[in-house]
Amino acid sequence: MSDQRLRKIAAALRVPQPELSRRFDRRPLGQILLDDGDLAPSDQMRALALQSRADARFGTILIAHGLAHGAHIYAAIARQFGTTVADFQNRPPDARLVDAMGVENCLSTGILPWLRRKGQVLVASARPEQFEEARPDLEQLFGPVQMVITSEIDLHDAVLGQPRRDLADKAETRVPADYSCRAWPSRRLPWLAFGMAMILILSLAVAPGLAFIFLAGWAVATLVATTFLKVAATLTTLMGDRARRTGETRRMPVIARLPTVSILVPLYKEREIASHLIKRMQRLTYPRELLDICLVVEADDQVTIDVLTAMDLPQHIRQIKVPHSTLRTKPRALNYALDFCRGTIIGVYDAEDAPSPDQIQKVVHRFHERGPETACLQGVLDFYNARRNWFSRCFTIEYATWFRVMLPGLAKLGLVVPLGGTTLFVRRGALQEIGGWDAHNVTEDADLGVRLARCGYRTELIETITEEEANCRLWPWIKQRSRWLKGYAITWAVHTRQPRRLWSDLGGWRFFGVQLLFLGTISQFMLAPVLWSFWVIPFGLQHPAQTYLSATTLIFLVLTFLLSELANIAIGIYAIRKAGHGFLTLWVPTMLFYFPVAALAAYKGVVELMTRPFYWDKTAHGVDFGDDDDAAYCAEVTVSGPVFRRTKFSSRKR
Repeated sequence: MSDQRLRKIAAALRVPQPELSRRFDRRPLGQILLDDGDLAPSDQMRALALQSRADARFGTILIAHGLAHGAHIYAAIARQFGTTVADFQNRPPDARLVDAMGVENCLSTGILPWLRRKGQVLVASARPEQFEEARPDLEQLFGPVQMVITSEIDLHDAVLGQPRRDLADKAETRVPADYSCRAWPSRRLPWLAFGMAMILILSLAVAPGLAFIFLAGWAVATLVATTFLKVAATLTTLMGDRARRTGETRRMPVIARLPTVSILVPLYKEREIASHLIKRMQRLTYPRELLDICLVVEADDQVTIDVLTAMDLPQHIRQIKVPHSTLRTKPRALNYALDFCRGTIIGVYDAEDAPSPDQIQKVVHRFHERGPETACLQGVLDFYNARRNWFSRCFTIEYATWFRVMLPGLAKLGLVVPLGGTTLFVRRGALQEIGGWDAHNVTEDADLGVRLARCGYRTELIETITEEEANCRLWPWIKQRSRWLKGYAITWAVHTRQPRRLWSDLGGWRFFGVQLLFLGTISQFMLAPVLWSFWVIPFGLQHPAQTYLSATTLIFLVLTFLLSELANIAIGIYAIRKAGHGFLTLWVPTMLFYFPVAALAAYKGVVELMTRPFYWDKTAHGVDFGDDDDAAYCAEVTVSGPVFRRTKFSSRKR
């Protein structure tokens, strides 16, 4: 039940708002509600049983499970502390008082200065049991203070209801300048890219043969290096799978008190997908009193706001509106919402995601098993519309290779893990320490992976699946891929602008891994036409490089290309079988025609890199919703040993 509905119920029930008094009611909250007839004895026992396993307040559990009205609960808490409940609806907080304390302090402490009254400042607290610890500092700042009661959600809504330019500015500059792309690329990178383009053009004009040989040499070198990396990652993953098969099955450890988990879901003009998203979020089986799902929307996105306002959102799902800015990116929205999260673990989903229902439990238990140095867990992404067309099939093969083979292999090899933008879970303390997300980086996920590694944190892959919508149309696919490649270029440039410092932070092994992952990927897509040109040789056609290269060298090049393609096919087949997508086996060789399209996206990304490096080319969702009426497509996805397997439902044609 939403806070808005609770307020309406309170008004209808005429819940009294007493004058401030010092009459404390020492009875436990549950006893007060029982004596007032607002809570059934069986519901009290149920809530107490839930609280014994959850790091949540008794009142929060009652509201989350609909066992008592929020208005009654907070009125009872106010009686316990001899005070009243803050009414932010009729009397918004005094902005001058909030500014004096600092809005960040208000959000972190759960304390909000409300208004001046009869020579004292009324201070709303969402954690009344901790108020006395803060009283000396508050009195030093405001003079005499009196506590009133509020909920954490009402406190957040009160802050969100005020124009907070300071929070909006902070969202754009959370990451330290040395690790951010907000200034450096806009000043230098366009000129650097333009200069390199001019050098290339002049070289081709003056000595076309030698220039071509140089480009071909670099392309072949990066091809060989990236192929070796793929093979090494695959073998490492394969050995890990075999080791787990022979090992004993581990049970999830018992956690004394489960933590609160906040999930951030950035939305922008999501008219079609919003209702499906809410259904999917409600299928999560983690205790709802410990789930804090934040739908992050732009304040001027009336399309999405109207859709969400028309829905009766559950108590654990709420909107966070991000103030308007000329910078409109996903990481900026995430940064703004971060201060309003209630959880100690922060997760990120995309609008079209369909996570496995038990995903949050697995994440919480994995964090519990690992030490604090493991700051990030990356889940596995898959698609519920894999059969839609050729693009969706190839996209599924690509993601299976990346998330089920490459990323686990990179993690086991001790290299930096470029994160995905969804099904990503980070310890809140670590995320705040490194400054959140870089608001200007259009691949904020990959950048976050590098910064976590530079700060000494580890990232692990976790065997839990989120299904989403494959981008299955040509132009939207090119737009999405151009944003990714542009972001890869910016991320590489930002972190390599001080190579000695990067080496010091990562060490030599991971330093070269970053160069290969980012610079190698960019080079492969940019120079793809150079490599394609060598395919004319097996057909007996003349190649310009034949004048400068011996027959032995040309044969070596052709064999290199063939072996590289065979390796890609073998890795792709292993990946889709690991994913339970055996029906895609015959489509794996067609990836030879899929990746050339990415070359077009790479050139589009280069142009944007020089003209508008921070432009976020949004991917449209809602073309294919999957089978929302049958939860089998996400609920039936299971993990069997080290190999992700699917039931018959998830591979059927939709």
